[in-house]
Amino acid sequence: MWIFTSNSFLSVVEHDHDPGLLHVRARFAGDIEEVFPGADVIETPSADYRYRTSLPREKVADAMARLTREIDYDNFKNSVSDPARRDDYIKVWEVMWRAQRARTP
Repeated sequence: MWIFTSNSFLSVVEHDHDPGLLHVRARFAGDIEEVFPGADVIETPSADYRYRTSLPREKVADAMARLTREIDYDNFKNSVSDPARRDDYIKVWEVMWRAQRARTP
């Protein structure tokens, strides 16, 4: 699962050895801690996602519920304050917009 927030981009996948855990991964320093303060984040420069941690499924689910309750904007792109991050998110939006147009009769 990819999760885009106003201040972070995360990839969440099943843990390879423990079904009670999820791998939470990020490309940018601080993105995991933005959603999971105090997480023990490991940096692996050669990995696809440079930053990662493993967390209990319930902790991840609780954070997603909290983020949902905290939404206070009516336009996600405009909620992103970092200009570089906003530009990257807009590129993702454009790719998905083109895909929608290509698949809609």
